[in-house]
Amino acid sequence: MGVECFVTGGSGFVGQHLLARLSATGHKTWVLMRNRDHLERLREQVGQLGGNPANIHAVAGDISRDGLGLSEADRQSVSCASVVFHLAAAFSWGLTMERARAVNVQGALRVARLAASLRVRLVMVGGYMVQNFAFLTRIGVDYDCPANTDWPAVYSRVGGYEGSKLESHFAVIRYMQQAGADYTIVHPATVCGHSESGHILAGQPLVELIRNLAQGRFKAVPGSTRHWLPMVSVDYLVTLITCVAFDPLLANRQVLALHEHTPNLQGLLRELAKTLGVKAPQRHVAIGLLRWLAMIPGLAARLEIRAESLNFIQTQRFDMSESEHLERKYRLTQPDMAQTLERTVRYVMAHLPD
Repeated sequence: MGVECFVTGGSGFVGQHLLARLSATGHKTWVLMRNRDHLERLREQVGQLGGNPANIHAVAGDISRDGLGLSEADRQSVSCASVVFHLAAAFSWGLTMERARAVNVQGALRVARLAASLRVRLVMVGGYMVQNFAFLTRIGVDYDCPANTDWPAVYSRVGGYEGSKLESHFAVIRYMQQAGADYTIVHPATVCGHSESGHILAGQPLVELIRNLAQGRFKAVPGSTRHWLPMVSVDYLVTLITCVAFDPLLANRQVLALHEHTPNLQGLLRELAKTLGVKAPQRHVAIGLLRWLAMIPGLAARLEIRAESLNFIQTQRFDMSESEHLERKYRLTQPDMAQTLERTVRYVMAHLPD
């Protein structure tokens, strides 16, 4: 039997797929939208993804505004929600700390306050780098006592987007614990397209990677043979999100959504290049050298090097025992990654011309 849900970020890539799954399984879903006039377009997109458009409704608001900018009538509408899903975020490389904090930290806290006031579970999408403890230590995050972290210094090391995602993670947990409210955080790896259709939206990091490879901008493989860029398909991710959202045993827990058998970066580029019909880079270049090149004015733009994106290419492997337990519990299976990558590339080539 369906329940009512409230979703931020519903018009984004993962958000559209989450709405499709929630609505298809009978959940009436309220979506926070800056412009309600775009609701019919969103319903159309959700329908194309297999959802039930009749179950999608909108309330006007913005996570950057106090109280999410909800009118009293709209707040009353979402008061019946049993779960609040928070996916909205400002994403781009080069975000200033002020902008990133205003949306990704303060915005997340505003959504958390709403969930706490309704006494319902907050389900927030975070990021897998929170689970890379060596990385957190290296950039100066005090995992055990986040209040001791010098956040401006962290932002200067990793950029506005990742800095704000990390800060919001700890800030939301602290707030929900103080409020005595429930939360669940799902940490996805880099999200690739749908495992069957390949559907993905422009603006996703993988789309940028595919385009750069197709246009011959990859002259070498960043890092060593040990470096990888962990992936997860969007359909597996939203299935996991909905499973944990309604599982009472997953209250106040964190879950990692990551395909452990994603190939190393060289293998990933080879898979993409094969479908694109281009030559994959063979030689390697040190991440440190790429960071140095990215600091040279004009050169980063010419070479399409985005220093912030290099943070996600790593050698760290993750403890997947909890995720594997949940897969058995919910009877989930990770889609074949090679096929998912191939279908994602074909979708990009057919539907997202540069």
